[in-house]
Amino acid sequence: MNYNTQFLQAIPTNIISGFLGVGKTSAILSLLRAKPKGERWAVLVNEFGEIGIDGGLFQGQYPESTGVFIREVPGGCMCCTAGLPMQVALNQLLARAKPQRLLIEPSGLGHPREVLSVLNAVQYRGVLDIQNNVTLVDARKLTDSRYTSHDTFNQQIDIADIIVGNKQDLYQGNEKALLENYIATRKGRSTRIIFTDHGNLDSAVLTGSLSVARALTQPTLHHHKQDSSINDLPIPACGYLKIENTGEGYQSAGWRFATEKVFNRNALLRCFNGLYSERMKAVLKTDEGTYGYNFVDGALTESKLADCLESRIEIISSQIEDTWESHLLDCLKSNDEPVGLSAKLEADIN
Repeated sequence: MNYNTQFLQAIPTNIISGFLGVGKTSAILSLLRAKPKGERWAVLVNEFGEIGIDGGLFQGQYPESTGVFIREVPGGCMCCTAGLPMQVALNQLLARAKPQRLLIEPSGLGHPREVLSVLNAVQYRGVLDIQNNVTLVDARKLTDSRYTSHDTFNQQIDIADIIVGNKQDLYQGNEKALLENYIATRKGRSTRIIFTDHGNLDSAVLTGSLSVARALTQPTLHHHKQDSSINDLPIPACGYLKIENTGEGYQSAGWRFATEKVFNRNALLRCFNGLYSERMKAVLKTDEGTYGYNFVDGALTESKLADCLESRIEIISSQIEDTWESHLLDCLKSNDEPVGLSAKLEADIN
């Protein structure tokens, strides 16, 4: 399982972590914009849902011709089952990209201590140079016990060399002080804290010697359902394939659609704006081109992408709604004509 990585040495490596919907993907896109021309960067991205979305979002803006190489590990926590899914994906990515920098985005519900443990394993010593671990936090969530009592949320803070208070443009009160005090209580006042919005980061945050994570205690191994083969299965005659996942107090539902399936863009926007979930990500072919969608905290963003092989969508929530699938299917075009929204969807929107 070495995939010709034995000639790679001291690749600067950063973990970019943060809880669901905090803006990790936006932060990585910001860092990729600052990538020195001519350098090759690799991004290993993990997703809680079984359907990989982030890879399409990255590749839609940064194809390999730009020097950016992407590998996904969908379906829970990539460090599970003794780290094998992560090791296989990481080895393949390093061998293909031979990068000058590696960025790793664990799932918002993943286990950062275990990810770090895999990176510190014997086979990567000398290959990876683990530098600053960057954790994004939306300080508005610090008043919500669903976050502050969640072990993964606090693990992400514990492994951080730099804390990024993201979405500061949405802060309305003492959120900055709240974050500073929370970090001081958990880690002391030596941890660097910066504030930004829309995930905008200076690439300088990546460079630095690891100060925190190597001192962490060894993690306890754990296991999730892990079946990323969903992304290799042929799509059945109905034109789509659905898979669900459960863990860490959340559920996900994901869909892959056949290449020929095209959505009505206006119908999608109306559908997504009526969505109630913790977060949603999608890369979808529409009658107006390919678009990426991100829904979090009740707000929808849309970005134009290059073409994709197939449409994919993943929704994460505390509970899966049976109506999600019918609403999506109502947004598909048929015989090159838009399909009208169902009466129930119209009622839900209005």
